[in-house]
Amino acid sequence: MMRTQKVRLYPNRHMMKVLNSLCDYRRYCWNEGLATWNDMYDLHTIEPSSSRPSAYSVRNELVANKSDWQYALSARTLQLTITDLGNAWQNFFDKTQPNWGKPRFKLKRAPRQGFKTDRARIVNGKLRLDKPHGTKVWYDIRLSKHADLTGTLKVVSVYCENGRYWASLPFEVGLNAKVKTSKNTAVDVNVGHFNYTDGVINTLPKRLNRLYRRIKFYQKRLARKRVVNGKRATKGNNYRITRAKLQRDYCRVTNIQHDIMQKFTTQLVTDYDKIVIENLAVKDMQMTHVASKGLQRSMFGYFRQVLSYKCDWYGKALILADKYYPSTQRCSECGHIKSGIDKITLQGNTAHKTKHHEYICYNCGVTLERDKNAVANLLTLI
Repeated sequence: MMRTQKVRLYPNRHMMKVLNSLCDYRRYCWNEGLATWNDMYDLHTIEPSSSRPSAYSVRNELVANKSDWQYALSARTLQLTITDLGNAWQNFFDKTQPNWGKPRFKLKRAPRQGFKTDRARIVNGKLRLDKPHGTKVWYDIRLSKHADLTGTLKVVSVYCENGRYWASLPFEVGLNAKVKTSKNTAVDVNVGHFNYTDGVINTLPKRLNRLYRRIKFYQKRLARKRVVNGKRATKGNNYRITRAKLQRDYCRVTNIQHDIMQKFTTQLVTDYDKIVIENLAVKDMQMTHVASKGLQRSMFGYFRQVLSYKCDWYGKALILADKYYPSTQRCSECGHIKSGIDKITLQGNTAHKTKHHEYICYNCGVTLERDKNAVANLLTLI
């Protein structure tokens, strides 16, 4: 199994310059490779007899035209950059890709810069990058203390964002299956909370409200600067400082929610053998103005992604309910399904004047809590 560990790097001043130069070198290789690829592709379009560009031919062209200053940097940065560029071009010819489009040039003013290497090693709990020829001063980079560094290290991604350095460390590890508990559960996802058989998990805790207010404040300031100064606004120092603060708060929100999701999914795969969740069309649900922001903040897609790979890791079964399965409209006691004016919406039922958390079955007369009723209906699919 591949387990990716995101850790923070604490380089000294010398290694900061090295990391920044490697980030700049990857951007240079990407832009030079993309320009070469575009020229070769245009020539192939005009003259079909000419060979179609590939990662191999573009890489050979860049290596042949290397400058003297490039030999002071890691050669693997160029190799892996052209490999990623080749994958981007393959995705361009496959319109089924979610982010389909032609590869674009990298910008120096982009808030995130990074590079890749497959020659990094972990030595005494520190990250050691490959040292180019002729380099005398070289240091290992200190990592976060909480990092789990067990396994075989693969291609490492290092990037800089808001003045902080991070590394994505993919390890090839062997994971043992969790102990079987013979217990089953179902998870009903809602805006702000997830319901399951043993309780409720709050995905939007109160401490996020202050961060969301600050995010809204910074967004208004940036929008006002763009209205007043136009295209010149993004080049100002105050604009960059405000944008860095905005990105910092977004990062804090993401870290808080990811921590909640990771702990909750680990609890599920530890305590239960079979887990049922809904296969929701989240993108279609976000197209409406009703609760679209809450749907985006509740991270339905991330929850399913994390739970899927953890079930594969530990040998647990994940069951996806059909997106048309009426878990909310069905009565868990008698099986009656509401239809027409009896249906429950996010605001409840206006015709019968019921609240959004109430489920009243007009067939058997039972009154249930809406979320618990949905969990009970999902459990019937096991």
